[in-house]
Amino acid sequence: MDSAAVLAWYDAHARDLPWRVSPSDRCAGLRPDPYRVWLSEIMLQQTTVAAVKSYFVRFTTLWPTVADLAAAPLDSVLREWAGLGYYARARNLHACAQVVHRDHGGIFPQTAAALQGLPGVGAYTSAAIAAICFDEPVAVLDGNLDRVLARYYALDVPVREAKPELRAALQACVPERAGDFAQAMMDLGATICAPRNASCLVCPLQPGCIAARQSNPLAYPVKPAKAERPVRRGHAYVMRDGSGDVYLQSRPAKGLLAGMTEVPGSDWAAELASPLYPVQAKWRHHGQVVHIFTHFRLELEVWSAEVASDDLDGGWWSPPAALKGEALPTLYRKVLAEAGIASVA
Repeated sequence: MDSAAVLAWYDAHARDLPWRVSPSDRCAGLRPDPYRVWLSEIMLQQTTVAAVKSYFVRFTTLWPTVADLAAAPLDSVLREWAGLGYYARARNLHACAQVVHRDHGGIFPQTAAALQGLPGVGAYTSAAIAAICFDEPVAVLDGNLDRVLARYYALDVPVREAKPELRAALQACVPERAGDFAQAMMDLGATICAPRNASCLVCPLQPGCIAARQSNPLAYPVKPAKAERPVRRGHAYVMRDGSGDVYLQSRPAKGLLAGMTEVPGSDWAAELASPLYPVQAKWRHHGQVVHIFTHFRLELEVWSAEVASDDLDGGWWSPPAALKGEALPTLYRKVLAEAGIASVA
């Protein structure tokens, strides 16, 4: 693989991203901020650049440094994270900020090995931070690069069956500008060697790419056998008092969507049980909300009723105008919208 050609392409075509130091600024001596790179990498897990940009700007406006984020209440972090999904990332983000501030004097470790000791920082994220911020010569292999390398080598098995070999091949190509090379390869996967389109004629890797030579890049990567996603079913109960305020509560501190805000509901099970309403009232059925989690499909029947505010405890009543500021994950924003509460979006 011609890393020099990749870097020349990157110098001319690097994406302008709010957490990135451009190649020209890097050449002039400006170093990436590990806090901003770490924050962006955590946000980008399982999420697109387009979705992350506004969250990143809001987070860095509210909490410009790792010390600011460490001092923030977890509830505030979860509230600002709402909508990004995979909420364990937000809890690990907050815990990691506290560890860096408390145990490392606010300075991120500079090697991939040391970075992996931080909460929520795995092999990929540690390599990305170490390469981008400190030019450690480590291979940074994410989903985009899996696709690029699968096409480059015309890999005839699913990527997960050849990860060690791909990592070793990429490691052998890492140049002195390790950080720029890592970001260049990310950009190639995002813009040139994309999932449903391969612009081989403008790709710096085209001369050595076997799939391009075969004129069938979209045949790769080979898809693994797809496991059927199970379905879980349940009920969600939207309660309003006489003034229109909505009853909310916190989810348990551990488990799926831990610590986030919800409306009361039933357990989620393979078979839909009859509704067990939290209080006696005139309940109205609004329809069904479907939400896809990584490992299962959830189907929730949505009910609503007007109830007396003193019939419930353990949660709180939120005025409709305040719902946008609650730490409601996308699932429960769908539920409230299905129940006819328009101000939740």
